[in-house]
Amino acid sequence: MSRSVRIYLGLAVLIGLSVLFLISVIHTAAGASRAAAEGHRLAQAWCQTCHTVEPGMPGLFDRAPSFQAIADRNGTTALSLKVFWKTSHQTMPNLVISPQQADALSSYILSLRGD
Repeated sequence: MSRSVRIYLGLAVLIGLSVLFLISVIHTAAGASRAAAEGHRLAQAWCQTCHTVEPGMPGLFDRAPSFQAIADRNGTTALSLKVFWKTSHQTMPNLVISPQQADALSSYILSLRGD
């Protein structure tokens, strides 16, 4: 195989891998957006009696931090939220939620980050 053919094949492989990477990034971003939208819906249904779930909205009650305040805490990560959803808390009702619902709620909270 001549050198120029190897160069063209190498470029074709590189372009193909780049396209696959871009498709993967777009697919991941769309999935995260759908998860955050589902988390927003769940937050409105389950959480807004105690928490302010909409960014920038004043809370009706001072019983619980807003989702914006939770998102902006230094220690709030996907992992910390995952642990939170599996832990009982005195001041919260014991919600039994699926891992997918926990991930969706976490995605919504993390989407509120003010970075």
